[in-house]
Order: sequence, then structure tokens, then C-alpha cells
Amino acid sequence: MTTGRMHSWDLSTGVDGPGTRFVLFLSGCPLRCRYCANPDTWQLRDGRPVTADEVVARIARYRRFTGLAGGGVTLTGGEPLLQPAFTAEVLHRCKELGLHTALDTSGALGARAGDALLADTDLVLLDIKSFSPGRYRELTGGRLAPTLDFATRLNCLGVPVWIRYVLVPGWTDDPAEIDRLAGFLTGLPNVERVDVLPFHKLGAHKYDALGIPFPLKDVPVPGPDLVERVREQFRGRGLRTA
Repeated sequence: MTTGRMHSWDLSTGVDGPGTRFVLFLSGCPLRCRYCANPDTWQLRDGRPVTADEVVARIARYRRFTGLAGGGVTLTGGEPLLQPAFTAEVLHRCKELGLHTALDTSGALGARAGDALLADTDLVLLDIKSFSPGRYRELTGGRLAPTLDFATRLNCLGVPVWIRYVLVPGWTDDPAEIDRLAGFLTGLPNVERVDVLPFHKLGAHKYDALGIPFPLKDVPVPGPDLVERVREQFRGRGLRTA
């Protein structure tokens, strides 16, 4: 019996893939992104033990609702690929139910995603935090290369991808860096769109509850002009944005 650790689940529209979706938040993440809105998902041990049977049975209850709304199931976190066997089992079972499946990942553990797991994935929401290795390390504590390797592999496999780029003033708004990222993405025909996500502080209260400082508490959220400038940079390279 395949087991995993789950933080929570929710129903959402428009931000976790197409249509209305059952979103499963798994526990555990190898990165420590300075802007993370869910620090309560970082520790694998803090998640609730669940079986794949239990999770899929709950997902199945909403099958008709999400299907009629053109949606499906999204596995996120945390980082779902920290639990690759559990993630693979849930995705496979959801495909057997005829559901559209999406995997939201940083790609940092992309090497753990087997081809069978990816064959059961209709869409990957790939978070590219920065296109500068040094800035990526400062921002996340991790390495950029595994994410770019995973992006290239997804293209070779023909898995559709939506890129997610969090726009943080002073951290990820450098025009030259964004242009380099856009150039990289234009070489990946499987990239269907780029979501420019404005940095926000909606998770700041979670840091307070956990007794840890929110690293970007003094960083302003990006204004609409900056958001549009960045989206236009991607559009200028022929990429669809949202």
C-alpha cells in the first residue's frame, strides 16, 4: 500500500492549471524560497500520513464537479517529487479515473520523476525562480541546473508545460536576466505559456505562527506597470503570458 504525507487539499479555479481543480498539497520541500507562502509545508514529518487509496477516494468524490468545470487534479506542496512513489501512484490512479492531471514542481528534484510518472502527467507547472545561478541560490538555497535539465527533459518527452515566474522587485525583475530566460524558453516548444506571478505577502502570518522571520517582509509587492513590463518581455519573444 503506497503511503505519503499530505499537508491539506483544496478546490481552486484558475491558478493551479486549467478549470476547477482538486489541489493536493503534499508535505516536504528541499528549497527554502525567501518568498514562500507556505512555510508550513516545508517539513515532511509535519504532514498527515495518508494512503493513495484514501486520497484517490476523496478526489473521486469531486470527479464530476471538476470534470464539468474543465479541470482535474493538481499535485503541489511543498514539493511533490520529494515523495515520488506516492506522487506517481496518485497521478496514475487519477488518469485511470479519466481526470486531467497536473504536477506543480520547482524541478529541483526532477531526476526523481520517472518516465512512467511523467506519462501520467498531462501538464507540468514548472517554477523557475530565477535564471541566474547565483541569484537562484540566494533566493532558494538550491541549484538552478536541475530545474533547467528537467525543463529540457520535459520538452524531449513532449510534456506540456506552463512556466511560473514569481516577480519580486529587486530580486527577479532584472530585464537582462528575464530576457535570457525568455530566450531559453523559446527553445522549448512544449512551453504553452508563462505565468508572471506578482510577489505577495499573504503567507506572512504563517511565519509569525511558526516563530520564524519572513525574509522579504520589507520588499514591496510589484506594481502593475512592472508586472506588465515583464509580461511584455516574454511576449516579445513570442511566448504567451498570463
